[in-house]
Amino acid sequence: MVGFYGSVSLQMSPHTSHLIRPNSFFVQSIEFEELDKQKPGLMVYGFHRPPPLDVEISWTETHDIFIPPNFHKEWLFFLNEGSQVNISYAIRSASSLPLSLVIAQGIESLAKWVEDPSYPNTSLSWNIIYGTGKIQQEIPKSSNYYVAVGNLNTKEVEIQLNFSVKALSYDTSQAYYTCSLGDHLCDLELYLLRPNVAVLSSPGRNEESPNNIWYVKVSYGPRWITYFVGSGVMTVLILIAFRLWKMKQRRSNVGEMGSQRAPLLAEKDDDIASWGSSYYSLSNDEDEEDPETWQQAATCLEGKPLNDGERSSNNPRHLCVVCFGSPRDCFFLPCGHCATCFTCGTRIAEEAGTCPICRRKMKKVRKVFTV
Repeated sequence: MVGFYGSVSLQMSPHTSHLIRPNSFFVQSIEFEELDKQKPGLMVYGFHRPPPLDVEISWTETHDIFIPPNFHKEWLFFLNEGSQVNISYAIRSASSLPLSLVIAQGIESLAKWVEDPSYPNTSLSWNIIYGTGKIQQEIPKSSNYYVAVGNLNTKEVEIQLNFSVKALSYDTSQAYYTCSLGDHLCDLELYLLRPNVAVLSSPGRNEESPNNIWYVKVSYGPRWITYFVGSGVMTVLILIAFRLWKMKQRRSNVGEMGSQRAPLLAEKDDDIASWGSSYYSLSNDEDEEDPETWQQAATCLEGKPLNDGERSSNNPRHLCVVCFGSPRDCFFLPCGHCATCFTCGTRIAEEAGTCPICRRKMKKVRKVFTV
């Protein structure tokens, strides 16, 4: 809001017709205040759509001036696109020393010329003038334009300038809002989602006034509902993005855990016929499982040997994690986990073939007999 529609001070010349077109989606009102209240004549007009730029105003100005050495004079004009400036000059000094005459668009372009008036820069028109002559310039864009003459010599130079201006102004006859700036402010309310525009105009040149420049402060009132809704939408989008990021992180962590569980050595392909139950003792098993695996099966999940009280089927810590109806009385090979009853363990070996605790591939299911 501050970056695009902050308060601005406009410098206005005679016969100015300045179109102001804010976005009504962000701006609710425009406030105009004349900073120099000693100069009446400024008018504000409101329109529902941009008015036609077809009113032609012509005027002339004559200036007889003396320009000191290493000094310049400037004149300000606000001109709309399609306007035209004709300048005729006559240097009246006896030595007829050359001068620099420029037409600069905007204060930035004028400042660059002032820094180095002897070199063509971003000025719209740059000229070295001698004796008498004429300069004509078409205006390509609506803006402030400065006509400036610089003396690069070591002597004072007298020159006569004649400005003939043909300016295009906006037709204000169909305005729905009219306000005269002076001792009070002008406040123009804008309709939402409509191309509202304002035209700020100034009167012609007053020959009795030494300074025909007006200064106007333009302030924009924000449409707060737009910013509240926009802030809410941005907050929701940020929360959604954060949630998606968290879900991605969670999936990444699950993938890392799965890779950590993978065995370091590749497992041998086992015959599917080796799955299922086995009641053989350790000495009769052709694979000769590690006795530590048997010890691990005896400790169940808590890592403690089963005593007489914990062998009871009513102890929930030692019930089958699948059916919760029978005690854990089997373990899986080769991992040695004891988590299910023999019936559920056999079914898991036949259907899934992996341990429900570590997801390792099963070879056999061993039943635990308590004595």
